[in-house]
Amino acid sequence: MHDLPPLHTLPAFEAAARLGSFLAAAEALHLTPSAISHRIRQLEEHLGQALFERRHRAVVLTTAGRRYLAVVRDALLRLDEASAVLRAPQRERLRISAAPALGSKWLVMRVAEYQEAHPDLEFSLGTATGLGPLLNGEADIGLRYGEEEWPGLLAWKLFEERVFPVCSPGLAASLNTPQALDQVRLLRHPLLSWQRWFAAAGIQHPEPSTGPNYEDALLMLEAAVAGHGVALMAGTLAAPYLTEGRLIRPFPQDCADRSFYIVAPPAVQEKPAIMAFIRWLLHSTRKASQK
Repeated sequence: MHDLPPLHTLPAFEAAARLGSFLAAAEALHLTPSAISHRIRQLEEHLGQALFERRHRAVVLTTAGRRYLAVVRDALLRLDEASAVLRAPQRERLRISAAPALGSKWLVMRVAEYQEAHPDLEFSLGTATGLGPLLNGEADIGLRYGEEEWPGLLAWKLFEERVFPVCSPGLAASLNTPQALDQVRLLRHPLLSWQRWFAAAGIQHPEPSTGPNYEDALLMLEAAVAGHGVALMAGTLAAPYLTEGRLIRPFPQDCADRSFYIVAPPAVQEKPAIMAFIRWLLHSTRKASQK
């Protein structure tokens, strides 16, 4: 570790890369623009590489800068996580309330990964669809599917969703075109719009008013597996069923829909270990989506 760069230069580099401006980086880090410029120059001299192209009132990463940024961000994130856990009381508890289908597989895998590196953080996982657990103090953070507005809560977008029909292999045999959906039972969920998908498929069709209405997406997936109808489903939730062959996509068309969010009461900002987990979950999710 004798050739490490000056560590105080790394936050300046990351901020300038993220914000595209030395001035904006200076404001974010409460430094002067000349201090940011000096630190970037110091880092470039240490590396023997130009990290930015200087333009009028803006900076753009060079190829070397883009490669270096990925490593620096990971390193700063790990330092942030470790520092937050050390600052927090030992065995701090994080209570997560997740939408049932997302919590069943997607979240469980990520919590296990994070807890392996942070054994002093105790997790408690529960499922719910409404905001009650977050508003009444039963949960620290929640994972919910919805629009951008979350009154009374902080929100971070995890990822946007694409939705599409799924059904059992047996039922799919009778579905040659999207118009054939008129002949089968359509399974409904209050947050998923069949009419929006029909429009994306080039079909004028009203929102179905009959057929089972499921508030739990996991139950709707299981109903589709059992051949009880065709379900309109978010891709993230359907993915394990598609991989296992229990469900298939009868048509290639999909459409944009709502997004999954991390939501939390404002008081969570005073809990460093929980904020570190939120930052890690956002980072790891975005990193996985780029692969």
